[in-house]
Amino acid sequence: MPTVNLKRDQLFAALGKTYTEAEFDELCFEFGIELDEVTSEKQMASNGGAPEDDEVIYKIDIPANRYDLLCLEGIARALNVFRGVTPSPVFRLVEPPNGAPRQKMIQRPETMLVRPFVVCAVLRGVKFDKARYDSFIDLQDKLHQNICRRRTLVAIGTHDLATIRGPFTYEALPPEDIAFTPLKQTREFRADELMEHYESDNKLKHFLHILDGSVVFPVIYDADRTVLSLPPIINGAKSAITLDTRDVFIECTATDLNKAKIVLNTVVAMFSEHSSTPFAVEPVDVVDALGSEKTYPDFMTRFVEVDPKYVNQRIGVDIDAKTMAALLCRMQLATKVSDDGETLRVEVPPTRSDVLHPCDIAEDVAIAYGYNNIKRTIPKMATVGAQQPLNHFSDLIRNEVAAMGFSEALTWILCSHDDNYANVMREDDGKSGAIVANPSSTDVQVVRSSLLPGVLKAMGANKDAPLPAKLFEVGDVVLLDDSEDVGARNSRRLLVLYSNAKAGFEVVHGVLDRVLLIAGASRSVDQPGYSVKESDEATYFPGRQAKVVVGGKEVGIFGIVHPDVLSKFDIVNPCSVLELDLEPLLGGVDGRLEL
Repeated sequence: MPTVNLKRDQLFAALGKTYTEAEFDELCFEFGIELDEVTSEKQMASNGGAPEDDEVIYKIDIPANRYDLLCLEGIARALNVFRGVTPSPVFRLVEPPNGAPRQKMIQRPETMLVRPFVVCAVLRGVKFDKARYDSFIDLQDKLHQNICRRRTLVAIGTHDLATIRGPFTYEALPPEDIAFTPLKQTREFRADELMEHYESDNKLKHFLHILDGSVVFPVIYDADRTVLSLPPIINGAKSAITLDTRDVFIECTATDLNKAKIVLNTVVAMFSEHSSTPFAVEPVDVVDALGSEKTYPDFMTRFVEVDPKYVNQRIGVDIDAKTMAALLCRMQLATKVSDDGETLRVEVPPTRSDVLHPCDIAEDVAIAYGYNNIKRTIPKMATVGAQQPLNHFSDLIRNEVAAMGFSEALTWILCSHDDNYANVMREDDGKSGAIVANPSSTDVQVVRSSLLPGVLKAMGANKDAPLPAKLFEVGDVVLLDDSEDVGARNSRRLLVLYSNAKAGFEVVHGVLDRVLLIAGASRSVDQPGYSVKESDEATYFPGRQAKVVVGGKEVGIFGIVHPDVLSKFDIVNPCSVLELDLEPLLGGVDGRLEL
């Protein structure tokens, strides 16, 4: 959970009330956040800080998906609405003053190679003092660490609009063609020089890898070719925000458009209360790489329709629809009741990106109602906890294979695309592998559709281990499945690997016989049960492989791994492998396995 450090006196001033520590702790508990620690600036300085005075600091833990609570403005506003002191704010878009045209951001097509999205907004007449300025910067840092995933998904740039001139352009150029004076520097750097310069910077060196290997770097210019920022690394010095800044231009470059819109909405919603017209934001027209013009921020309100009976059932209370609507208004969710009283129409503001489903509405009702006010009841039926049958069956298989002298391996469920397909000589037909949308590295591109790559990597990393090497793994793979509501399903598998000077095909065949024997699958060609049939998968040596059939259904394959596959994983000795789907065996084919 993210932790927000707030000065107690500033927080109480924003709340319009002074609390004792116990009273404020209780208020936080009622709202669903936690006062984690009370400290002071001097105490924090002893851990490396630099205090200006000895103000009391409240460290508050907030839910990871509540981006609107990452700053003083958001927490104070939420608590004031929760207490009924102030109404929920209404955010709106306003046109530039004096009939001036909107600011425009023009995106060049080459940016699609590096950071393909940009969204922008303008805050007019912001009145900064030191506390507000610090909160503004701290919110950006918190967002960068949280939803922005350390700037890999989204990078925020904020600029003094009085020092720059639109229209702005978002471009991607070779690093040697970009030159500017970065924030807190006194001389001009080329972008490639800047990357070397920041390798020793304790803060910025952690973001340099995002542009590693890129032929072009993203850069934002104004109409005079002044560099506003080199996202996601650093802003330019000329447009830096100061306490004298009144008009703020905000740009977010991103690899994920949805995340970029959430981040932009959060920043402008939190600090628009300090604008000359509170909660008013000036939109910016963005011309994307394909030439389409869109307006940001996107303040279009979402609506979620909820059945009050569903909410009552979920939280175990009996509240009428009107009371429920009033409770939701305390959580900044304006709600209307239908004429027949059977439906709640909940208006989700741009700050509440965490509301995705009616169960989120039920949670907010429970918070506003008060968890301590929900009566304790005895369940209508008594149940006895027990292990899931599939997990218990998997444990039995683990014990049995371990008793045969095999050592268990635990490998990552995410792997590279090459390991899942090319390195084991399998083709990606687009119907089996669940692809990760924004992988942090090439090692986590795909959710494994087989246990084989992970165990082969483990074998390759331990090729100096004494022979014979006997490994096994029981774990889940993920397969695409249109019949499932999420489009994919888990499948529990067993994989057994034997490696020696000789392949040991008969060893894994023996493991197969033993596993299917204890699972109750009788080996017979004429009757439903265990049989083998010829296989021709490229992963295994031709003529030294077979598919396993149980009850007329293919449940696995075993064979000698092809030398070309072994070379991909740097394995020097022959290997035989058995991979078996365990779920069809659950309970035993003829019911003999006791669970």
